[in-house]
Amino acid sequence: MDQTLRQLGELLLGAVPTVILLALLYVLYTVIVHKPLRRVLDERRSKTEGAVEKSRADIAAAEARTSEYEQRLREARAAVFRAQEARRKAALDARSAALNEARVKAQAQVEAAKADIQKDRAAALDGLQAEAQTLATEIMRRVLEPAGAGR
Repeated sequence: MDQTLRQLGELLLGAVPTVILLALLYVLYTVIVHKPLRRVLDERRSKTEGAVEKSRADIAAAEARTSEYEQRLREARAAVFRAQEARRKAALDARSAALNEARVKAQAQVEAAKADIQKDRAAALDGLQAEAQTLATEIMRRVLEPAGAGR
């Protein structure tokens, strides 16, 4: 067993420079490669996350602009509808006014025609009464006139 321990001791003693070289290699790797690489990867990650956040902000801004555009579009449609409704109401009011004016004119013409008819009737009655008077006088004259005197 003594010999095994001695061989083990020699083996460990021979491995010490390898362990020291391996530790030195690990330290050099960490300082020269790993830390700068980690720094670059962290920077890339922050830039990527920043770009993602910027894209999210841009998307949110675009959605806000879209929402604002849709709101303006709804307001414009409502304004157009109100204008159309106002024009339709104005047209209906104008039509109603024209209809009332036509009714008033027609009523005035009817009244004028009634008055003319009444005048014509009165004139016809006067004419008929005068003619009836003349005829009555003529009839009385002929009835009262002796037979054969007028011939």
